[in-house]
Amino acid sequence: MKVLVTGATGSIGQALCRRLLEEGDEVRILSRREGPSPIKGTTAWRWDPLHEPPPPESLAGVDAVVHLAGEPVAGGRWTPDLKRRIRDSRVVGTGNLVEGIRRQPKPPRVLVGASAVGFYADRGDEQLDEFALPGAGFLADVCRDWEAAYRPVESVGVRLALLRIGVVLSPKGGALERMVLPFQLGLGGRLGSGRQWFPWIHLDDIIGLIKLALTNDQVSGVVNAVSPTSITNEQFTRALARTLHRPVFLPVPEFALRLLAGEMASVVLASQRVVPRAALAAGYQFKFAEIHSALSDILD
Repeated sequence: MKVLVTGATGSIGQALCRRLLEEGDEVRILSRREGPSPIKGTTAWRWDPLHEPPPPESLAGVDAVVHLAGEPVAGGRWTPDLKRRIRDSRVVGTGNLVEGIRRQPKPPRVLVGASAVGFYADRGDEQLDEFALPGAGFLADVCRDWEAAYRPVESVGVRLALLRIGVVLSPKGGALERMVLPFQLGLGGRLGSGRQWFPWIHLDDIIGLIKLALTNDQVSGVVNAVSPTSITNEQFTRALARTLHRPVFLPVPEFALRLLAGEMASVVLASQRVVPRAALAAGYQFKFAEIHSALSDILD
């Protein structure tokens, strides 16, 4: 299989490229940089996602595209400029990618696109499957427009699978790496009330779900990419402390989080009880369904 990957230098992208190469697939990537591919074993084309479709030759003959590129959401306080970059990197970049696919004489058979559980916003204890309506707020609006930017690809016969991804737990990069140091210092504690639901997934399982979407023609539309075991922020906090053999410190009050991070604090304070109904219906078996085994695997 010939697969084109965007966002290949991120933690998910790197792991996906390694997995595809190990299985004998040909991997192409799109990069903002000129020069040799930053991922060994792949071929790279330069692409400016905000201003143009990908080079036609990068898409020629590919069987599948995996779109993971996007400005980090938790990269700092949400200034007007950062919010614009977050939105444009997803909505404009996806629109340009889809336009490039639509121009191909023979488009790929499938596009696997990243979205996020931010689509649901703060929903308390409501169970959220793939049919749940969008929430309200900046991230929910971005995700709604992001997903809409993918849809025109279906008009040229491309199967579209949209993964609404939760917090990806991985040994390098991402949210967990930022969380570990305070706990190692004995200063880790729950965020806010700790009662908010925490939608998480192990890196191996997000790669497994991408592979499922690439290879199973029955997988289309929205797929919640989260663990089937729902936990709260407090339960996650205690599991992380236990895995690191550290105490649970005082909680971080909501007002302090909002003072430090501003509007971006909503990312960690939102309650999203997301369930992966579509993945389970497709027969996917999660390698790490329980938080203790996931954290032990990563941190050991």
